[in-house]
Amino acid sequence: MERRTLLGSFVALAAMPATLLKAQERPPVVPLPLATVATQPLLTSADLRDGTDLSGPWHYSIDPFRSGLAGFHGEMPDRGQQRYSEADVRREMAADNRVLYEVDLAHSPITTLPSSWLTEAPELRYYQGLMWYQRTFPAPAQRSGRYFIRLGAANYATYVYLNGKPIGRHEGGFTPFAFEVTQLLRDGDNQITIGVDSQATDTTVPPPVTDWENYGGITRPVQLVHTAATYVDDAWVRLIRGNRIAVDAKLDGPDAANHAVTMLIPELHVTLTGRTDAQGRFRGDIAVPRGLRRWAPEMPKLYDVTLTTGDDVWRDRIGFRTIEVRGSDIVLNGRPLFLRGISLHEEEIGTDPTRAMTPAAARLLLGEVRDGLNGNFVRLAHYPHSEVMTRAADELGLIVWSEVPVYWRVAWSNPETLATARNMLAENILRDRNRASIAIWSVANETPVTPARNSFLTTLVDDARRLDDTRLVSAALLVERDRNSTHPVMTMADPLAAKLDVLAINTYNGWYSPDRLTDLPSSEWRVPADKPLIFSEFGADAKAGFHDAAHMQKFSEEYQAEYYRQTLAMADRIPTLRGMSPWILKDFRSPRRQNPDFQQGWNRKGLISETGQHKEAFGVLADYYARRGQR
Repeated sequence: MERRTLLGSFVALAAMPATLLKAQERPPVVPLPLATVATQPLLTSADLRDGTDLSGPWHYSIDPFRSGLAGFHGEMPDRGQQRYSEADVRREMAADNRVLYEVDLAHSPITTLPSSWLTEAPELRYYQGLMWYQRTFPAPAQRSGRYFIRLGAANYATYVYLNGKPIGRHEGGFTPFAFEVTQLLRDGDNQITIGVDSQATDTTVPPPVTDWENYGGITRPVQLVHTAATYVDDAWVRLIRGNRIAVDAKLDGPDAANHAVTMLIPELHVTLTGRTDAQGRFRGDIAVPRGLRRWAPEMPKLYDVTLTTGDDVWRDRIGFRTIEVRGSDIVLNGRPLFLRGISLHEEEIGTDPTRAMTPAAARLLLGEVRDGLNGNFVRLAHYPHSEVMTRAADELGLIVWSEVPVYWRVAWSNPETLATARNMLAENILRDRNRASIAIWSVANETPVTPARNSFLTTLVDDARRLDDTRLVSAALLVERDRNSTHPVMTMADPLAAKLDVLAINTYNGWYSPDRLTDLPSSEWRVPADKPLIFSEFGADAKAGFHDAAHMQKFSEEYQAEYYRQTLAMADRIPTLRGMSPWILKDFRSPRRQNPDFQQGWNRKGLISETGQHKEAFGVLADYYARRGQR
């Protein structure tokens, strides 16, 4: 596999020491090349490229002791344990009684991918470990150009084999990765085997303790992507200062250097031509045509854009807009706006979600935000969500906060954990820089202030700015509370705040504090006055259908609704508040939440139940946003 470096405007990680680019290994493992942004094909907008969708039926088999990766003493597994072997197990064992196989993926149970194994069978509900998947697929009969196996995401560490040969591994559960297989494809059927290990450790990102379900498995599509021999591996098209449309592209292949490139935006009659440099890079810009309509929530206009080079055509649907901060304002296309939002996890509506986000499931969730809550903003927490979600947000006109799972108990002093986090952030940004909806990159959520943490997150902030200078950077922070005051006094003392464009605070006064709800409006917020503030989280649990109007017990719909009324009254008194994304749109799976009367493995802070039933607080927030939208 060719090694590559991010160059030109894509060189954000080039300054990393080589040792940092090597993410944490999970010993013992079969030696496989590790996919990082510095080594793997980027295949930006690969979901719109030609290819074969390998979604559908796959065989699966658990491997709780990881015997498919290593033997008793860490050596290569023997043939009888090699899940990726192409052996005809039944035939070989029947023909020779000296032959022993203890696995036979070709005859193991069948599941449908993408999906998490947690929903495949009751005994897998809480399984965390290694799972193997396998299927065959026919190679195109008349092959030309290049072929790549691309996974939209697999949680968490992934090992990929084709026709019995290892092709690569990847760490991270929420971003895409790809391996070239041009020389490994054969006529007729090809066998692909994928091992996915969901087990979190003290040095993974995220670490083991979270407040959401860890959906192990291949949760986004697997594709066989086809390109020309020299193809557009990365392209970034956007509006820049000076009222110009800019493009940065990187070709990959034998003819990448000094190669002609043409960008077309047919609806705007835009044609921009040029040639790549010696490293296969192309950069150009052109004045914005008079007829361009800027992307905005009230008019989410997208344009078909193509880049052509030789036999390769790269395509995407792109909106053009600007987002910036002026003092304490967030400014979209030159106009201040208030972000009327909500947070959500990547879970479908239904009693048994499996994190397989289809376009219909995405539109159902985001439609509740836009049409039900009168919102214009969504925080996709706490990890990069599917391309299906970000493309739907583009089309529906929802502004997006996108973040990486740097969360709670991260190993701040571990350089390999930092390398993993940097790689995740880069994969997220490089995948989604063409999405007009994304306005904020977030580098962390609810992390404790220490010198090691400050250094870790400062590195991520700097990476985000180098990779994308057209968007805002934030993190969901905590505040210090004055325990001696007679009313709630909250102070932003986090030194990371000075590095961020937008301040964001998670606050649960009135739920995780003894405050009376009537005390919340009198809360005092001591935050910098020269930056916009977002309440990135606030919320209270309620079980849909549980009512207690007389006493407003916690978990009643009445308590949650009153919590929202009082918290929104508090918000109205904060002069620099420019948006909010309360926690959360929908009840979601969380094994840590085990109250038998109200939770039973669900976090109940949703404004709708897991089946989509609106709670009383949904109407409270929808009415508030309707009034906010008229100001």
